[in-house]
Amino acid sequence: MSVELIYEDESLVAINKDAGLLVHRSWLDKGETRFAMQLTRDAVGCHVFPVHRLDRPTSGVLLFAKSAEVARTLTEAFGERRVDKHYLAVVRGYMPEQGTLDYALSHQLDDIADKFADTDKPPQPAVTHWQALAQIELPFAVSKKHDTSRYSLVRLKPETGRKHQLRRHMAHLFHPIVGDTSHGDGRHNRFFRQQYGCERMMLHANRLVLTHPVSGAPLQLEAGLDAHWQRLADEFDWQTALD
Repeated sequence: MSVELIYEDESLVAINKDAGLLVHRSWLDKGETRFAMQLTRDAVGCHVFPVHRLDRPTSGVLLFAKSAEVARTLTEAFGERRVDKHYLAVVRGYMPEQGTLDYALSHQLDDIADKFADTDKPPQPAVTHWQALAQIELPFAVSKKHDTSRYSLVRLKPETGRKHQLRRHMAHLFHPIVGDTSHGDGRHNRFFRQQYGCERMMLHANRLVLTHPVSGAPLQLEAGLDAHWQRLADEFDWQTALD
């Protein structure tokens, strides 16, 4: 078991997290034995500190610090929105060319991990920008209302970092992310599994842009796409849009 390292220096290490991999141990899945934090530690030979999170079904750039001091600096940078986060997603329907959703999200609590959390917190501001990169119409009646099915490849850029923000925002816009079993459309999820063998949620954190916390130099981290993404890109002729 290993992880793909995409960047490492004396202060930082970044990996391309696989879809389905937890960032660290969680009460939500006591039976899991593989964690991105543990695998990264083993790969670089030292303890690492998480500075942000990716949902378990999301793949892509995951950044760790090699010291508590650097971790604090990076955590502040994420919290103060000084890190640009870029995602790729496949969503149901044709999305407008570009736009912004400013829609506050209520706190989403886990039954176990948030058992004693305050349930009366007001909704948190949440802002997501999007850009449509490509579209496709397929000759399959996934919904009984339509003879064909439409999908979009989109770039998503969240300003804020609320729990499941991109998944919830896309669902709010009636363009749920393909493969999202919590906020998506089960009919389209099943279609992609059966037709294309796609067993994952189609959300990928492909780029982080930030200032290096020690040197102050600009830093851009990019994570490549896995086999599921490449298969769909070939099938839908989206390779150019992904370049």
